Amino acid sequence: MGHIRADLANAIPGMMHVRENIRNIGIVAHIHHGKTTLSDNLLAAAGMISNELAGKQLYLNFDEQEQARLLTINNADVTIVHEYDGKSYLINLIDTPGHVDFGGDVTRAMRAVDGAVVVVCAVEGVMAQTETVLRQALREKVKPVLFINKVDRAIKELKLTSDAMQKRFVSIISEVNELIRRMAPPEYVESWQVKVENGSVAFGSGYENWAISLPYMQKTKVTFKDINQMVTEGRSKELAGLAKINDVIFDMVVRHLPNPLEAQKYRIPHIWKGPLESPVGQAMVHADPEGPLAFMITDITMDPNAGEIATGRVFAGRLMKGMEVNLVGTKSKNRVQHVSLFMGPERLMVEEVAAGNIAAVIGLTDANVGSTISTAPDMVEFEEIRHVSEPVVTVAIEPKHMGDLPKLIETMRKVAKEDASLKVEINNETGEHLLSGMGELHLEITQYRIVNDYHVDITASKPIVVYRETVAGKSPDSFEGKSPNKHNRFYVEVEPLPSTVVRALQEGEIHQGKSFKDIKTVVAKLVELGIDREEARGITAVEGTNILFDATKGIQYLHETMDLCIDAFKEAMNRGPLAAERCFGVKVRLVDAKLHEDSIHRGPGQTIPAMRSAIYGSMTIAGRVMLEPLSRVTVNVPQDVLAGATRELQRRRGEILDMTQVGDLNTIVAKVPVAEMFGFASDLRSATAGKVLWSTETFGFERLPGELQTTVVAEVRTRRGLKPEPYDAAYYAG
Repeated sequence: MGHIRADLANAIPGMMHVRENIRNIGIVAHIHHGKTTLSDNLLAAAGMISNELAGKQLYLNFDEQEQARLLTINNADVTIVHEYDGKSYLINLIDTPGHVDFGGDVTRAMRAVDGAVVVVCAVEGVMAQTETVLRQALREKVKPVLFINKVDRAIKELKLTSDAMQKRFVSIISEVNELIRRMAPPEYVESWQVKVENGSVAFGSGYENWAISLPYMQKTKVTFKDINQMVTEGRSKELAGLAKINDVIFDMVVRHLPNPLEAQKYRIPHIWKGPLESPVGQAMVHADPEGPLAFMITDITMDPNAGEIATGRVFAGRLMKGMEVNLVGTKSKNRVQHVSLFMGPERLMVEEVAAGNIAAVIGLTDANVGSTISTAPDMVEFEEIRHVSEPVVTVAIEPKHMGDLPKLIETMRKVAKEDASLKVEINNETGEHLLSGMGELHLEITQYRIVNDYHVDITASKPIVVYRETVAGKSPDSFEGKSPNKHNRFYVEVEPLPSTVVRALQEGEIHQGKSFKDIKTVVAKLVELGIDREEARGITAVEGTNILFDATKGIQYLHETMDLCIDAFKEAMNRGPLAAERCFGVKVRLVDAKLHEDSIHRGPGQTIPAMRSAIYGSMTIAGRVMLEPLSRVTVNVPQDVLAGATRELQRRRGEILDMTQVGDLNTIVAKVPVAEMFGFASDLRSATAGKVLWSTETFGFERLPGELQTTVVAEVRTRRGLKPEPYDAAYYAG
């Protein structure tokens, strides 16, 4: 059992059944604000690492690349036992990444937990990614508490007095509460505010192993003045003995974050849209271990010895070794080979994991991240995990030795299964193998893993930016698309969707697909967002951020042909007419159709090309527009190198949105096209003599400047093996 203490290994299986004493938590923060350092201290409490190494070992960064780059890339899970008020509590903790490229891991982790410890650096304060991770937590109805870290740096580097330090803390707490006020579910806006008075805020230093909160101050009589003095005098070890970080944080977690019995009552209706009165619905709402199994996979990792390990939350029932389970939504069944709990890089094998816990399972080989596993064959799937950002950078990958091609294809499928933020496109026609990710670093690390973990030598193209296509305005008239046999005609109009509708689609408020179980709710939502009620009733399909509306009246045979029209719509939205990129925010209206009476003359080979041509032609006459992805860049620099930093941003078509100054430190916030961000890190360091801290977050898509569109379209089309100039409307009129 390696590092796992025997007493822990014996105690944990029994504790899994006391649901009142379980806490499932995530540690979330901006990059380099000290999540993994904090986790070290919490592990030292579990006896998994020595107190001397806590804060320096970065135990949960057990991946080779994580150690080399000093950042968290993957979610790391660990189960810890904490004593509080004479009771033992089982804490399932997930340490999440802070880098924007790995934000998908944070989103997935938030589905598995009920509470989050939000870590904010006392020196840097609330940063771009702090807001993003808090949004990800609140969107999943995960309750936050706050830990202000690196207080030792605030005292030593900023030379803050205890009064000035408290003012800084008040400012950080207010900012976090303002974010909670803006983003929390309405019913929890007030009750989830973090407050020093009730102990839902703690302060400390993960690196120096100490922390303090108001309840702990009252218990130990240690004051802010004492802390300031002891840190200034270099007596941090003594302070760590008086104010133990693990006790402070875990006491806060136990007191303020919900157990599964409380959390699942309000989380289940939010993440599962099946009938709550059904046996599986009731079992989940009450976290009932005796009900049908309901398990959602939030992470998949590959173990060189054990194979594929699926990690996720058991919302109801029990996961037992040897049981046969259904993959909901498919006809597949898998048998559970092993059940375990993650203890950092090791796993503790158990006979079963009961409702309310996070489990690691071997044997679910047909499952993916997001899969619902149940013993109830008719269970409704969990809601899809909605990621905050989407892949914006692509590389084309080829094996160095052609004999490795089958192995490369298999490996790419595996890495895509492990990391749901990656998009893999294997094009057998062009022989292109495309890997799309959140940024340069994301793709770099994935390529490293393909070579070193899966032993496939590859060559990769330079990173390519992922664009989107939309329309400039409403098409002046409907466009006629004819089938190859000229017996079927479709008439289509297009226009941009209102931004409110696009946002609702991105947030998952309107579901993807074509079967709307609760059509009345969808129509009401569209009307609320500004769509005409009559038009809203005609909603037929949603693909990404695009909607197809049927505005026809009483057309014979259209009902039989509509599924093929939807297939054509999906195809057109995933491969636009300008440069074969995905479409964004397009409203497609089918306004008329003429169909052959004989079904043999309106099959897929006739209907799909006709409908697709009608959409493409209508987009062409409406004015096709290319959208480029942008990053929001936050740069912290001293005054003496400010000019170098702003020059570097402007050189990359950056637009400065905000600039603030605190003392000698300037914070610049700018939006910069992703296409201009390659090589930014080294150039920025050169321009500022290395005196810089910077971070990025996804900023959505904006219209590509007109003077660049022709060049970019030609480049993308050529790369895809198409002729450089896009077709005109006459081509689609056939």
